Amino acid sequence: MNMLSLVTFAPLVGALIILCIPKEKVRAIQTVAFVFAGIALIASLAMLPGFSRGTHEMQFVERFSWIPSFGVQYYLGVDGLSYPLVLLTTFMCVIGLIGSLGIEHRVKEYFFWFLVLEVGMTGVFCALDLILFYVFWELTLVPMYFLIGVWGGPRKEFAAIKFFLYTLTGSVFMLLAILALYFASPAPHTFDMLELAKLTGGWDRHFQILVFLGLYFGMAIKIPAFPFHTWLPLAHVEAPTAISVILAAVLLKMGVYGLLRISYTLAPLGFQWFLPALIVIAVINIVYGALCAMAQTDMKKMVAYSSVNHMGYCLLGIAGMTTAGFTGAVFQMLTHGIITGALFLLVGVIYDRAHTRDVSAFGGLAVKLPVYAALMSLTCFASLGLPGLAGFIGEFLCFLGAFQTWKLAAAISVLGIIATAAFFLRMMQKVFLGKFNEKWADLPDMTARELISIAPLAVLTVLFGVYPKWPLDLMNKTIEHMLGK
Repeated sequence: MNMLSLVTFAPLVGALIILCIPKEKVRAIQTVAFVFAGIALIASLAMLPGFSRGTHEMQFVERFSWIPSFGVQYYLGVDGLSYPLVLLTTFMCVIGLIGSLGIEHRVKEYFFWFLVLEVGMTGVFCALDLILFYVFWELTLVPMYFLIGVWGGPRKEFAAIKFFLYTLTGSVFMLLAILALYFASPAPHTFDMLELAKLTGGWDRHFQILVFLGLYFGMAIKIPAFPFHTWLPLAHVEAPTAISVILAAVLLKMGVYGLLRISYTLAPLGFQWFLPALIVIAVINIVYGALCAMAQTDMKKMVAYSSVNHMGYCLLGIAGMTTAGFTGAVFQMLTHGIITGALFLLVGVIYDRAHTRDVSAFGGLAVKLPVYAALMSLTCFASLGLPGLAGFIGEFLCFLGAFQTWKLAAAISVLGIIATAAFFLRMMQKVFLGKFNEKWADLPDMTARELISIAPLAVLTVLFGVYPKWPLDLMNKTIEHMLGK
């Protein structure tokens, strides 16, 4: 069975079925969405026993000619870099669907676009042909545009347009770089990533620098790397809760994944040339992102800026050019997706009840909402990198990898950890501690649906913090091969 095709396109089948269901049958629409997103999750998990941790080779490969006149192929495969992200995508999409059950406006269209978005995100991590990769990359644009623009907050239209234009602009430069790689390959030209990677020794440094810059511009916007980060806080704040979860948990990872899979692999000399700038950008992301988060009073915007900070750790690890740094970057992508996804869900819980996200509006809520307070505290501690929780492992490996090469940059970046701890602890103090604000005397604690969506994330946060061996084993061989070790 073609497992990767099943994982990638099962949600598309669900989306097409949803189009055939009358919009009044909300329960049927939701059921179809869950069934087909569930099929993708189960299929991705079913691949786990057959995934070999002892090789760096692509596995579960599917390949046939798609547009033969231009050498374009339908070419899918996963390795230790992409498979963990496929698991993250299918898992977080099911979590996002649970968080979407509160959607009451234009339900049919919402779940249709949600499933189409999952197809694009999964396809990006599976594609091994550059044109196929680009098709999936662009496919995520349209559903996200509508999901923010129709179901978002007061400034949803502006946020959706800003997201679309930023990402599309970056994609144009990325397409130019892809075409340059295609025509630089010997006839018959190819878009095959693995074949192109074998040709890099014959390309001069100037060509690789230009290709890298074109690719980087597209990836940096998606990460988002400074100074292309300004679309992110607005998109997060205006997006509905479940879409903020998917945006933070999966969509941002596409940029870091592309940086490793394509930019580093296909333009290594350009990557080396850009390293001094990359380490500066990483430090700015870490420190500036944390300081911006500290300045926020809106909990959702605070978590959004924390994503800028945490993606900076990924860039820091990559810039180290070490096994520890690369491994830390990939592990940080996984744990950030789980932890920040939980944070956005938890912010959505309190907003649904109080209709405000202002940290100063609360006080003493731990007395009234003990379960909510416990889960929020656990997730905040994980996000600030407390040892024993998942957030610590990735950050530690990123610093370990970067310190060998960039000692001063790593030392400065520690300020980001201090600032992150400061804004999370301040938020917890203002919301949960102190005198109880009687205005919220009628607030109920978490419902069963909310607990079902957040409990798996809390369990993984603890599990990966205590026992990170399982995800690390998945990626080790691939990372070592990427660095030539």
